[in-house]
Amino acid sequence: MGGDVPTENLRFGSIVVAVALALAIGAGVWFGSRNGTPDVLASSGGVSYTTVPEAFVVHVSGAVKRPGLVTVPSSARVADAIAGAGGAAVGADLAGLNLASPVRDGDQIVVPLVGAATTPGQAKDRGIDLNRATAAELEDLPGVGPVLAGRIVAYRDLHGSFAAVEDLLDVGGIGEAKLAAMRDSIAAP
Repeated sequence: MGGDVPTENLRFGSIVVAVALALAIGAGVWFGSRNGTPDVLASSGGVSYTTVPEAFVVHVSGAVKRPGLVTVPSSARVADAIAGAGGAAVGADLAGLNLASPVRDGDQIVVPLVGAATTPGQAKDRGIDLNRATAAELEDLPGVGPVLAGRIVAYRDLHGSFAAVEDLLDVGGIGEAKLAAMRDSIAAP
């Protein structure tokens, strides 16, 4: 037996080397794929890939120099959107706006004139704006308490802006009767 290595030791050593190599390759593939790969989110339809768009388009109107559609980076704030519309016009009332609020794709930002300001969630003479109102402001809707207001905000945060008042039917706790009671107090999105 002089210098012979038992076959059993060779087989074990080969297995250890193969497992270590497989782990190293797997780790390299995993870490390499993490850079630039979209996050994976579980959804009701299985797995979907999401990416954050690089830019949003928002509608800036009211007391600005160039009202209209403005393209802003996805990290933009209300102040950035107003600047993209040429800045505030003479007589603009910026005190009623949260200039640090992040914008979302499709938002409308209305810059009021001094004396015509409304609260962020209140569309002047039209009702509560579902896409801008805080949970506390949503509680002003008939039949909406803190829990339901929180559900509306959570739904909006998860799914984006409401496209129609009827989208509220997708929020847990809101049925046809509750929607009918609230409808006249809601500004059309």
